[in-house]
Amino acid sequence: MSDTRRRVKVYTLNEDRQWDDRGTGHVSSTFVERLKGISLLVRAESDGSLLLESKISPNTAYQKQQDTLIVWSEAENYDLALSFQEKAGCDEIWEKICQVQGKDPALEITQDPIDESEEERLEELPETSHLVELPHCELSRLEEMADLVTSVLSSPIRREKLALALMSEGYIKKLLGLFQVCEDLDNREGLHHLYEIVRGVLFLNKAALFEVMFSDDCIMDVVGCLEYDPALVQPKRHREFLTKTAKFKEVIPITDSELRQKIHQTYRVQYIQDIILPTPSVFEENFLSTLTSFIFFNKVEIVSMLQEDEKFLTEVFAQLTDEATEASKRRELVNFFKEFCAFSQTLQPQNRDAFFKTLANLGILPALEIVMGMDDLQVRAAATDIFSYLVEFSPSMVREFVMQEPQQTDDDVLLINVVIKQMICDSDPELGGAVQLMGLLRTLIDPENMLAPINKTEKTEFLSFFYKYCMHVLTAPLLANTAHDKDSKGEATGADNFQTAQLLALILELLTFCVEHHTYHIKTYIMNKDLLRRVLLLMNSKHTFLALCALRFMRRIIGLKDEYYNRYIIKGNLFEPVINALLDNGTRYNLLNSAVIELFEFIKVEDVKSLIAHIVDNFYKALESIEYVQTFKGLKGRYEQEKDRQSQRLNSVLRDMYRRDARSMDEDEEMWFNDDEDDEEGESVEKNRTEDDFSDSYGKYMEAKKGRGGLKTNMWFCYQTGLVGLVDYPDDEDEDEEDEEEEQSPRKRPRLGS
Repeated sequence: MSDTRRRVKVYTLNEDRQWDDRGTGHVSSTFVERLKGISLLVRAESDGSLLLESKISPNTAYQKQQDTLIVWSEAENYDLALSFQEKAGCDEIWEKICQVQGKDPALEITQDPIDESEEERLEELPETSHLVELPHCELSRLEEMADLVTSVLSSPIRREKLALALMSEGYIKKLLGLFQVCEDLDNREGLHHLYEIVRGVLFLNKAALFEVMFSDDCIMDVVGCLEYDPALVQPKRHREFLTKTAKFKEVIPITDSELRQKIHQTYRVQYIQDIILPTPSVFEENFLSTLTSFIFFNKVEIVSMLQEDEKFLTEVFAQLTDEATEASKRRELVNFFKEFCAFSQTLQPQNRDAFFKTLANLGILPALEIVMGMDDLQVRAAATDIFSYLVEFSPSMVREFVMQEPQQTDDDVLLINVVIKQMICDSDPELGGAVQLMGLLRTLIDPENMLAPINKTEKTEFLSFFYKYCMHVLTAPLLANTAHDKDSKGEATGADNFQTAQLLALILELLTFCVEHHTYHIKTYIMNKDLLRRVLLLMNSKHTFLALCALRFMRRIIGLKDEYYNRYIIKGNLFEPVINALLDNGTRYNLLNSAVIELFEFIKVEDVKSLIAHIVDNFYKALESIEYVQTFKGLKGRYEQEKDRQSQRLNSVLRDMYRRDARSMDEDEEMWFNDDEDDEEGESVEKNRTEDDFSDSYGKYMEAKKGRGGLKTNMWFCYQTGLVGLVDYPDDEDEDEEDEEEEQSPRKRPRLGS
């Protein structure tokens, strides 16, 4: 459908009383057989899918706002809105709604929900009661007007009637004229009444009244009336703030007068809602819903108008990236983009996509790379906020830009390294900025949001890039603070300073995330840098939270149940610092104690045999005195059970081998026995030999083979003398395989550890 008059955006109000954009399409009103009535249909302009199908109910209250909005509720806590591109289209649909409900299209609302008691009272009133008689607009009758406005707020019908009366008689501008008179005369009583009147009119929640009250001619007088709260001894000075303190800064001159007016209006209305008006009570929270909608749709319009002005955005980016731009000017430009991105959150998804793609094409990421490296804290903070909007919108877009940066460039100026360095160098004692940046980094390296298009694997390419060019920057503080095992006090160096400890905890949190979500890359890095050993030095830190972070890092590694990691831990004896921390903690029942116990409990429950054997063989004497939990006794029990199983398995293997060899021999053995029998007796070899005879003959055969250099070791002798270990460690597998290859034995040996 090409008729722009019927082009609309569909919105729904969420639980946080914010409007969610459901898409853009074209609206029509037609009879729907399934719903048995005239209905509003909105079909998406992209694919023709049905965005909205809503029957025009005779009892539903439809409200027309700002000439291009129609708002209604279909069920409890489910509000809908249609935002029209053109006023003419809104008028056409509004007339159709009023026609179905039998209402006058001149009304701004078709009806309000009323309870039964209200309905009964209305039936008892005379027919002329639909008219609200307003007091004459004069100083002597301000109190009467204030009482009238206050009294109607509890009744939806009376609120509607009062709003119609105020609009039809141009009463608002007359009241604001009286405000100027009262202020000139310093008539405090009259000013207090005007406060009650204006506040009550705002609570009528009518868009038509807002259009008048927030116009350029009236809005500052409205703010003035709201300064004179009777509960205050002295009036507030909101107008002084809006006109003198709050300055409208144009980073680039805005030539569109309508856009300038819309920006001023939105800022002032937002100020009224957030600063001037008191927080509404539970009973008043819905009174200002239309005001919230007014601000929301204003922001949508501002972003759309700015985005359509290509010359404006091009000029902004040109100045932002120009090295000759003054620092103060660049600060204003960055702050403008921060607000611009914040406003863009009101756009519908497809328009928001176009918005950020426009910024990307204009060079927002190279610009951020420059400003995030500046010394100005305000500029860096604003740039971080912009970067967070971009990462939230499209992590892939940021990753693609980073990987396209020239490789000949110094690693230090890569965008991600700039972000990491800003995190590391955060001067805030609480590291608020570092925490925010750490969250952004985690989003960028999260494989869950990495795409895998045809002929290109984003995960593999980006992670390879990250570990090659960025990981050393991230781990630099950790490696620097664990360069020496311990200081004179026996504590890991660098762990004393609280801010440094916090930073190391953040880095460990990110590395723990890598262990969970990256496999090959982080494993290779840990092994090459002997990273776990360095991390476990922090178990000696006086800051318990840092020791817990180090322990959590090891716990995640062990949780993978990867024998590659297990061999690394065993070879490096890396349980020693953990067990020392447990013993140093003594009998204190705290989080560190519980975390260490849980680590060993996991190993026991999951029956990680190689680690159990290592722990029992090397540390059980130090741990056997801990009896308040059964974890370590359980580990010992697992160890003994495994020994018994291995012993039983060994005996079974020996029996099976003996019986099998007694029944069948390979060709080499048979030829030897045949030769032996021919020489001694000249008779044919018996096909079935008894088990007793086999032992003597096999021994002769083995001696003969040894004489010919055929065997390096006597496997039979090894079995008989019990030289085979009871526990099959993974480290021994390679040696076993080598021995098997060299020892061309009569038959393949059974694996004892399997």
